[in-house]
Amino acid sequence: MKHTISVLVENTPGILMKVAGLFRRRAYNIHSLAVGVTEQPSVSRMIIVVEGAPEILEQIIKQLNKLIEVVKVNDVTGFNTVDRELALIKLNATPTTRMEIMEISNVFRANVVDLTEKTMTLEVTGRSDKIDAIMSLLHKYGIREMVRTGQVTLVRGTQPT
Repeated sequence: MKHTISVLVENTPGILMKVAGLFRRRAYNIHSLAVGVTEQPSVSRMIIVVEGAPEILEQIIKQLNKLIEVVKVNDVTGFNTVDRELALIKLNATPTTRMEIMEISNVFRANVVDLTEKTMTLEVTGRSDKIDAIMSLLHKYGIREMVRTGQVTLVRGTQPT
C-alpha cells in the first residue's frame, strides 16, 4: 500500500539528506519526494510517497520524530486530501500529429508550453493517475523527455498536517 507522509522540517542545509537517509537505511524506496518552503520561511514541507509494510513505516516515522530539525510528521494516507503533480512532457510532433496531440491535451487540460518544428512540450497538472493516463495516450507519438515533480499534498479543511 502507498503511504503519503507529510514532514515539516526546519529549513536548514542537510535536512533532506538526513530524512532520505532514514528511508535508505530501512531499504524503503521513495516513490515521490517534493520539498518546498511553507507559509513560514523557516519551515519546509516534505511530501514523501512510499510503498511498504506499515510496521517499518511506523518505525521510520518514530525515527523522523527524533530528528532535531523535524517539527512534525504525519501519515496523511487515510485523510481527505488535495493531491497534485506537475509533468512536463516533450513529444515528437510533426505537422500532421500536432492537432491530434492538441486534442488529447485539451481533454486533459494540458498546456502547450513550447513548440518547435519537430517537438511539442506539454505541461500537465493533476493527480498522479491523470498524469499516468495522458502519458499512456501520448506514448505512441514518441516521448523524447519527461519530468514529474512528485506529488504534493494538503489535507482538506481545517485539519492540520
